[in-house]
Amino acid sequence: MRLRRRRLLAGLAVFLSMLAVVASTAVLLLVGEPAGGAGDDALAGRLLRLIPVVLIASGVGCWLSSKLETLYVQAPLRMAEQLAATLPHAGLRVGRYEAPEVEQLAQVVNQLLAQREADRSEVAEHFRATQASLEEERGRLSALMADLSQSVVVCNLDGRVLLYNQRAKQELSTGPAGDRTELLGLGRSIHAVLDRAVIGYAIARLQQASAAADSGHAPGVVGSTHFVTGTASGRLLRAHMSPVLGQRGRHHADGGVLTMTGFVLVLDDVTTTNERHTRRDAVIQSLIEGCRGPLGSVRAAAEMLCDFPDMSSEQKDRFTLAIRDEATALSAQFDKAARAFSSDLRERWVLEEINGAEILLATAGSIQEKGGGGRPPLAVKTEHVEKGLWLRVDSFALLQALRHLALRLQDDYGIREVRLSLTRSGHLAQLDLSWQGGFMNNETAMSWLQDPMNVPGKSSSLSVTDVVERCNGDIWFQRERVSHRAFFRTVLPMAAAPGNLPMPMPVATADERPEFYDFDLFGWSASGHELDDRPLSELAYTVFDTETTGLHPAEGDEIIQIGATRIVNGRLLRHECFDQLVKPQVRLSPGSIEVHGLTRELLAGQPGIDVILPRFHAFCADTVLVGHNAAFDMRFLQLQEKRTGVRFEQPVLDTLLLSSVLHPNQATHQLEAIAERLAVPVLGRHTALGDAMVTAEVFLKMLPLLAEIGVRTLRQAREASQTSYLARVRY
Repeated sequence: MRLRRRRLLAGLAVFLSMLAVVASTAVLLLVGEPAGGAGDDALAGRLLRLIPVVLIASGVGCWLSSKLETLYVQAPLRMAEQLAATLPHAGLRVGRYEAPEVEQLAQVVNQLLAQREADRSEVAEHFRATQASLEEERGRLSALMADLSQSVVVCNLDGRVLLYNQRAKQELSTGPAGDRTELLGLGRSIHAVLDRAVIGYAIARLQQASAAADSGHAPGVVGSTHFVTGTASGRLLRAHMSPVLGQRGRHHADGGVLTMTGFVLVLDDVTTTNERHTRRDAVIQSLIEGCRGPLGSVRAAAEMLCDFPDMSSEQKDRFTLAIRDEATALSAQFDKAARAFSSDLRERWVLEEINGAEILLATAGSIQEKGGGGRPPLAVKTEHVEKGLWLRVDSFALLQALRHLALRLQDDYGIREVRLSLTRSGHLAQLDLSWQGGFMNNETAMSWLQDPMNVPGKSSSLSVTDVVERCNGDIWFQRERVSHRAFFRTVLPMAAAPGNLPMPMPVATADERPEFYDFDLFGWSASGHELDDRPLSELAYTVFDTETTGLHPAEGDEIIQIGATRIVNGRLLRHECFDQLVKPQVRLSPGSIEVHGLTRELLAGQPGIDVILPRFHAFCADTVLVGHNAAFDMRFLQLQEKRTGVRFEQPVLDTLLLSSVLHPNQATHQLEAIAERLAVPVLGRHTALGDAMVTAEVFLKMLPLLAEIGVRTLRQAREASQTSYLARVRY
């Protein structure tokens, strides 16, 4: 019950008690006096004189009860809240109290706190000694990671980033327009940067290879996989993916079996290499076209000189001059090609050796999945699959091409079943996608092969023919009239069997890697339970704050600065920040300038909110938003939804409301007061990023206190916040 309500009830109780005493006395006097006469008037006069006495006595009683409550009820409650906030921190003590008995209790509490801190200091000294070597190793690893020329990213199976180096952040934090967007960070999804389908396919390949190795069918064949993918900024990356095995992974001497718990990505930017590839092809093509004419002229002139040796000297000179001119033209053409290609070396599209049967199994599984628009699954059968037949292809692109053709057969011709076969045809591999029924002419088939592919959820500029040519193969449509069967036949070059290939790279296990950044996230998974039911300690948070032109969002005030930081796995990531000034379209109020110090001159030339808000939305994706008096900031964001098309639908926690839940007896819940209670230093106050940092540290100090009162999940925190009287404030 709130303090004000308790005091009102106490005063009312005192008043009613005094009134009851007076009323009972009056009743007794009336019963004892005879009716009528001067005695009644005298009694009435005495009763009237009692009313001021009752009011004075009630006031004194109310003051006395309030004083007693302050000394012996409110004081112990404040001490309990101070003690709960003090326990996690060293050097803090409970304050002084007016009542001698409560003050004596506070002194004993402070003595116990001092003894506890002495014991903790002794334990901490031993801990620091054992941690020194670990920190040294982590520093070495950090330096090595920073100096790597390749991008390295470690993720768990959900694609959550556990480790990355500076090179990876530079290459993967560029948006489609070339602007810097913080897409890479601890606990964030790698799928925000790289194609989810490509990553998922590579993981499936590694898991399939691990299962084959455990069953003994293909021991030691695959320890990693390669693929090529693009980023939002149009960069082309060549990726090397290796699995990270957990405690249930590979067979050990004790018979234990491991499973894949994550993966390591080593990325190379091959955009420039691919551009060189394109330029080289253009140079070769121009060289061929430019040399054809001069070579024909030289050949014709030479044949004339050989066939007619008795021609006149004038004619010989003319043919000789023609040969010289054409040779000069050829020389110029070759010089031009040499200059254009002198610094370029061709690097072919990255292909990988893969078992053909594995391609068919993966393709069948992909086709049988439901596509968009409620498409029913398409039956797929494999037949005539020759074992031990290896291909050198871009397996993901080839899978997408076959899936594209199969789904078009289902959509356009109602085909319910397709068949896949793989056989040897001389020195080539023959892969057939066949079906029965559904008459198709050659023109339609050719358009299917030449048109850009459309796969569920994604469109591609590549055609089926482009994919097959990338794999150095050929594809065509064919019909068998007798069996009423049609098929797309793909012929591909075969690769050498992997028997003589070098041993795969050793697979890293979780125990072998040094702890760097946050490998505890290996055990984190978003699948299987709702966000609301997850513990607060496991969630990823974006703690943010805004500075504005004024305090009235509904009257047109706008955001002029957004600052944010991130909390992942209970750690404040100070290096992963968002700090951006915003140019408003309205004037700044003088009162707001006095608070944050941002003037129109400082904001001139800054991007508008329509540019900044999508960047901030990407920064806080897949996280819970945290703010102090968050309703104020969220109102500003909501008013920009129509203008920017950005909608913030993440859960929101408010440290203002959580503080009122934890410490309901405190007089104020301003950010400075909360920080002082929890021993959080206040730096950079009234800057968006500074306030976000203070709020983040306050929130981290609140988490163990919330757990002590039974608030452990996001749902419980949100429900507890709504019980606060401050939750009724609206903007």
